Amino acid sequence: MATTSSPYGLRPINLIGGLPYAGSTRALKIASGYAANIFNGDIVQIATNGTITKVTNVGTNADPFPAGTIGVFVGCQYTDATYGLTDRQYWPTGTVASDAVAFVVDDPNALFMVQADAAVAQTLLHTNLGVNQTAGSTATGNSAISLDVATSATTATIAFKVVDFVNSGTSTVGDAYTDCIVKFNPSSHAYTAGLGVA
Repeated sequence: MATTSSPYGLRPINLIGGLPYAGSTRALKIASGYAANIFNGDIVQIATNGTITKVTNVGTNADPFPAGTIGVFVGCQYTDATYGLTDRQYWPTGTVASDAVAFVVDDPNALFMVQADAAVAQTLLHTNLGVNQTAGSTATGNSAISLDVATSATTATIAFKVVDFVNSGTSTVGDAYTDCIVKFNPSSHAYTAGLGVA
């Protein structure tokens, strides 16, 4: 039962049509010295300089995702001055590397597993929710983003739609911190919103 608050960000699981997630990502540049941690499971955007940065907005009407929101960060690679070519679970703030790339799940039809910050009842299936932007862990490299149940609404411009629930030995609908399956709403993803980055 998901009775403990232990958010883990957004984890890709499959596609909306039922195909399994095969690990496909897009490698997108991170600016050398970018001064913010980006954790595995964080939401990222294409900034105006053409590089990846962390989205800090919560995806509600009051605080919508930026136009360049492209998907979910699942790791990075760069040449470290000491260790050479390095794969990391997360991007450590301020890392200096001219060849740094982020691996991003950018398919707008991808489904993600994410924990909510409270109970999500069956009646909230296909409602839309924003997220809590909680800092991740430098020990594990994992995000701590969770769904914000208080933002639940039918408004199309809210970031994520709940399309299913995780029903397993450890999680069921209505648990204190329900594990949900979500997808980006069209207005919140760069490939479907249509707006360019200015």
